[in-house]
Amino acid sequence: MKRWGITIPLGEVPLTAHRELIERLPDLGYTDAWTAETAGTDAFSPLVLASQWAPQLRLGTAIVPVYTRGPGLLAMSAATLAELAPERFVLGIGASSPVIVSNWNAAEFTEPYRRNRDTLRFLRSALAGEKVTQEYSTFSVNRFKLERVPPVPPSIMLAALRPGMLRLAAKEADGAITNWLAPSDVPKVRGEIGPDVELVARIFVAPTEDVDAARALGRMLISSYLTVPVYAAFHEWLGRGDALAEMNELWAAGDRKGANAAIPDEVVDELIVHGSPAECRERLESYVENGLTTPVISVLPTGGDPLDHATSLAPR
Repeated sequence: MKRWGITIPLGEVPLTAHRELIERLPDLGYTDAWTAETAGTDAFSPLVLASQWAPQLRLGTAIVPVYTRGPGLLAMSAATLAELAPERFVLGIGASSPVIVSNWNAAEFTEPYRRNRDTLRFLRSALAGEKVTQEYSTFSVNRFKLERVPPVPPSIMLAALRPGMLRLAAKEADGAITNWLAPSDVPKVRGEIGPDVELVARIFVAPTEDVDAARALGRMLISSYLTVPVYAAFHEWLGRGDALAEMNELWAAGDRKGANAAIPDEVVDELIVHGSPAECRERLESYVENGLTTPVISVLPTGGDPLDHATSLAPR
């Protein structure tokens, strides 16, 4: 099945104003709606609404941090969505970043590989309805059992950027979730998980033919994200270390404006999809042709109505 996803909510559009669009998404050719969790909406609430507005859609979180909820609460939230959207909910979990985990949520960001692995294993047991008493390497659980076990446990996918986490996703999860990829990067990521594992990627799309505006927006996003150590290491692994070295140096020195200016046009054009709706759709298709299972569009604010942009970016 060919998949085509979109990130909700769109920009600053009120949640309730999404109803008409979400009801239309299946007819437009979308198969999936995915959320994120940083400092906007939580990852679950928009999907609760979407589960009632468009029962045909697969719904996913990309991602819920494993540190910002206790294991039991994370299982309860996932079980609730799985009950509302049986066999249509994907729980995407991941380490997130020290900024979100420590600076904003007062949690300790330690041992991300082990914490992801332990949380994944706990959720497998809990969402199957088992009573869990277990000493994991990064936390312990004593006699936890869901009171409302979902009729079908949700799929669980793991956010992964580099080989270790990608291999964990392939071995123990139901798929891998990543972002900040160019189409040419997909085969390298795919090579770590094998041909049959679902690979989901959020793709940032600026639907505008104003190249300068798209690149300016792209530079701000790239410098904000790819200077984070985990993303810097990811792009070093992908082969962009030299291209992004000056940006990282200037950012570390506190020169934000200089860091933005140091990002080559070619890097922006690789990582940000921009152009007319038809050009954007063609570029999105190139991700799939290179081995991506599920592209998830994230519409960037380029002016105009984001609900209209979502319609124009639908597959044809």
